[in-house]
Amino acid sequence: MSGEEFTDINGNSISLDCQTHSGFCREFTVTSPKLSMRKVMVCTCFIWLFAYAIFFFTENTAVLSSAIILTLGGMMIHIHFVKVDHETLLIIGSLGIQLSSSYASGRESTTFIEMSKLKDIVINEAVYMHSIIYYLCILIKDPAEPETVTSVVPLFQSSKPRLNCLVEVYRSCQEILAETR
Repeated sequence: MSGEEFTDINGNSISLDCQTHSGFCREFTVTSPKLSMRKVMVCTCFIWLFAYAIFFFTENTAVLSSAIILTLGGMMIHIHFVKVDHETLLIIGSLGIQLSSSYASGRESTTFIEMSKLKDIVINEAVYMHSIIYYLCILIKDPAEPETVTSVVPLFQSSKPRLNCLVEVYRSCQEILAETR
C-alpha cells in the first residue's frame, strides 16, 4: 500500500503512503491538497473590494490599511496554525506511537504515546453536522487500571479521511499490535 489515492469527508483528494520499516514498524502518511491560490486570491479580492467600498463612502484611509493588515495577518495565521500539509502515524511495536503534523508554513507538531499507555486503536464514529463520520483513534489506558480508558486521541484530525482509508491503516496497526501482545 504505497501512495494510494482516497478522498476526505468533503470529497477532496488525499493520498495515503505506507512505509514498512520492519515487521514491527510502519509509517502512515496522509497528505492533504496544497493551499489553493485561487481561494486565497478570491478571499483577498473580496475583502479588499469591500474595504474599498467602505473607503469610498467614508474617505477614511484607515479602512484600507486595516483591511490589508487583517488579510495578511489572517493568511499568516491560517498557514502557520490551521493548514496541515500532511499527518504521519509511526507505530513501533515495542516502543509506542508517534503522531506528527506538518503545517503549510513548515512548522511541525509531534506527540509520542508509549506502548504501555496504549489500550487499543479503534475506528470510532461521530455525528458531524448532519452526517456520520468515522475516525481512527487511540484509546489510552491508565497503567494502574489497565481495563479503563482514560482518554481518546483522534488521528488524522485535519485530513479527515473516509472509512476505506481508515480501514487500511487500522488493519495494518492491528497486525503490529497483535504481534507485540
